[in-house]
Amino acid sequence: MSDRPTAQELAEAIQEFLASEILPTVSDHRLRFRTLVAMNALGIVYRELAKLPPEHDAEQRELAARIRAGDVPAGTLARVKADAEARLLVASPQYLERYR
Repeated sequence: MSDRPTAQELAEAIQEFLASEILPTVSDHRLRFRTLVAMNALGIVYRELAKLPPEHDAEQRELAARIRAGDVPAGTLARVKADAEARLLVASPQYLERYR
């Protein structure tokens, strides 16, 4: 799934926020250390995500083009629902739970 922002972009944005907005305001040494640990962990996540192969959404693009052209294959609704569910399980699982 190629939604934006990507998981890698989110990790980077959080790390930048912690470094530029939070860390400069932290005076408690313990909290400052824990913030640095969190930033380091996000750096690890970022690098791990960078190593993953890029997701290919060619099938989804082809299906969207077919739908726009009026050619809706059998099983399209089930496929779109399954894709939406998979995305919600990652992005907002509590939202999905409301409709089960």
